[in-house]
Amino acid sequence: MLPSSEGSIFFSHREFYTKKRNNNHNEMELNRILFLDIETVPGAAKYDDLTEQMQALWDKKARTMSEFVNFSENSARELYNRAAIYAEFGKIVCISVGIFSGEKFVLHSFVDKDEKKLLQDFVTRMGSWLCDNQHAICGHNAKEFDIPFIARRLLVNGLKLPAMLDIAGKKPWEIPHIDTMELWKFGDYKHFTSLELLATIFGLPTPKDDINGSQVGQVYWLDGDLQRISTYCQKDVLTTARLYLKLKGSDKEIPDTCVEIR
Repeated sequence: MLPSSEGSIFFSHREFYTKKRNNNHNEMELNRILFLDIETVPGAAKYDDLTEQMQALWDKKARTMSEFVNFSENSARELYNRAAIYAEFGKIVCISVGIFSGEKFVLHSFVDKDEKKLLQDFVTRMGSWLCDNQHAICGHNAKEFDIPFIARRLLVNGLKLPAMLDIAGKKPWEIPHIDTMELWKFGDYKHFTSLELLATIFGLPTPKDDINGSQVGQVYWLDGDLQRISTYCQKDVLTTARLYLKLKGSDKEIPDTCVEIR
């Protein structure tokens, strides 16, 4: 059972709050970085379950997708599984996080069919990470996907943005977000590089040994298997942390024996 004392999350403050603040997020102490990944699904089990208004809006969205030059009556329906990647049409079913705690790498998942409850729990438990400038969030493609998706779904659910996610008007160096895909690009913005590919070339265990992101919707809507989704999401977080160490040229490793799930 995770502790829920006021002002605390599932990690004690002494586990991460140790050194003087460093304003350079790229050189931030490992125990001040919150590694994060989310899993999302379409907002409804299938296209036909959408309201007429949402069907019409999805039809417009689907028309912008290049695969269908000759858009037919069934095109939007066939593309509906992609609704999961758009915050306007999808929802979050799992947020997994991880931190370095001494020699341990500690993982935890927020998972629920009720998205608002999941997000409230995430913001409440992670409050001390999300509401000050002492910490950073790190994910793979997180600046493009995970972070904005969480922020948008918080607003859709009528919830307040934590300071770390409320970035409007801030200068780039004031935003404590680290993206491993951005670190790998070295200024090259031409293409996407998957976490699975980077894990492979750096000799790291693949996080895709069970399911991949395109299958999460089926596991959720057809199988109802939240635990399987949570496990998959945690693997992505662990792989992201391992990749981050490689990209920073660190000699530190995270052996499986040092991974703890709380």
